[in-house]
Amino acid sequence: MSPETPRRADVAFSDLAARQLEKLTASQVHRLDRALVAISVRPDIGHPLDGGRLRDYRDDIDGVRIIYHITVRRTIVVVGYVEV
Repeated sequence: MSPETPRRADVAFSDLAARQLEKLTASQVHRLDRALVAISVRPDIGHPLDGGRLRDYRDDIDGVRIIYHITVRRTIVVVGYVEV
């Protein structure tokens, strides 16, 4: 990794998100994976939700919406996934 490339954050799933992941098709997993890469490189890419630490990332091209939060150790915890 070059010095100009940011370190990617680790990604973890809440219990709800893990259950959602189990039900996705291969195509949905592929689209979700691309969005997770974007978030892991730039965790602040999502918009903050009212009153808390949750962030909302939407990719209208791939039709993905991810609700997540960032831990102190720079881990992305995916709370939920929705197709838009």
